[in-house]
Amino acid sequence: MIRHLVSDTALRPPQLPSDIALQLPHGQLLGAANARVKLSFSNWSSIARLKAGQIGALAEDYVEGTLQLEGAMRDVMRAVTKLLQGNPVESGTSKWPGWLRRLKSLTAHTPAKDAAQVQFHYDVSDAFYALWLDPRRVYSCAYYRDFADPPMTLARAQEAKLDHICRKLMLQPGERFLDIGAGWGALLLWAAEHYGVNATGITLSKNQHAHVQRLIAQKGLAQRVRIELRDYRDLAEDQPFDKISSIGMFEHVGQANMSAYFGKIMRLLAPGGLVLNHGITAGGLENRQLGAGLGDFISKYIFPGGELLHISAVLAHLARAGLEMVDTENLRPHYARTLWDWSDALEAQLAEARQLLAADGGAARAEKTLRAYRLYLAGSAMSFEEGWISLHQLLAARPSGDVRNAAIKGAQSVYPFSRDYMYR
Repeated sequence: MIRHLVSDTALRPPQLPSDIALQLPHGQLLGAANARVKLSFSNWSSIARLKAGQIGALAEDYVEGTLQLEGAMRDVMRAVTKLLQGNPVESGTSKWPGWLRRLKSLTAHTPAKDAAQVQFHYDVSDAFYALWLDPRRVYSCAYYRDFADPPMTLARAQEAKLDHICRKLMLQPGERFLDIGAGWGALLLWAAEHYGVNATGITLSKNQHAHVQRLIAQKGLAQRVRIELRDYRDLAEDQPFDKISSIGMFEHVGQANMSAYFGKIMRLLAPGGLVLNHGITAGGLENRQLGAGLGDFISKYIFPGGELLHISAVLAHLARAGLEMVDTENLRPHYARTLWDWSDALEAQLAEARQLLAADGGAARAEKTLRAYRLYLAGSAMSFEEGWISLHQLLAARPSGDVRNAAIKGAQSVYPFSRDYMYR
């Protein structure tokens, strides 16, 4: 029906690069038979989406099974960049007035909705995540201290990231340390085992909470490490923490709650203490997600409720809460490489991934989830490479108000105002 409702001009495929071939719904092949990437369409509506540059809608067609992809994911992503019309950062800028965007953000980030959205993503299947993450299941940007060949392994790069965070925070034995969004417990346990802190982690994922509880018991760390199934907004403020980390969590907070989020951290932190906030930031000043339908795809299939802010906006919220930024590091290429490592690991084990997902949710749901994650990992790697999104580590202090009693006069925190200590 749609073939007759849409004009021939609208359905005529765009000019194709030499490494892409299209198979139309009636079987005609456009492009070279040996092209690196082949898209096979079941519906004419997908041709119109392709012509309009709605890559996110095409990704949805792939997940739902009306579009088939053939080719390595790295080649598929190179093809995507050629099919896009314009910069997805610019096309993702919302035309809604500011008050309406804020209202939408507020309604999307109630405690109940945040819990449901986190569980939607992180409770897919522990075994599925374990298949392509490193052995510690660190689900955030790794730190490749050496980009030279032979490449640093993912496992070593994740351990380097964990230690980089602990060094930045200047963790000391006996300190009270809080990890907001503790994931599968890698940083929580690394800090306790290597730096001797008394560590508390919180998560909204039931699967992750159970996993970390088992690890704490296995390692005999129950006296110094605890994990709670708790929203950050519900943390008591009567016993401040010396150091706080938030790794790959604040993307779930929402723009409307960002000042309150940093305000909560401020109140949880002891005067003179340090917080490290590590998370994805927007590539543009105004966009909350990527355009060309890419952000809509991520929101529907991967991270419902996710919102990105430009680093300048994050710093404004942080300052508004009374925290002082003392160090900022951009790790954007590190996350591109991390995601490619994850993508390559998943691509090498597709059959096993399909079986693991099917064991939890049935074959049909498993296939959709697997297709979504294949696109999500490779597409995110491409987005970091292109600079459409970024990753920043922000180290901040709660000023003590005491300008005299510190290693450096006027420091008002334990921060030495030099990076030397991070790399000794």
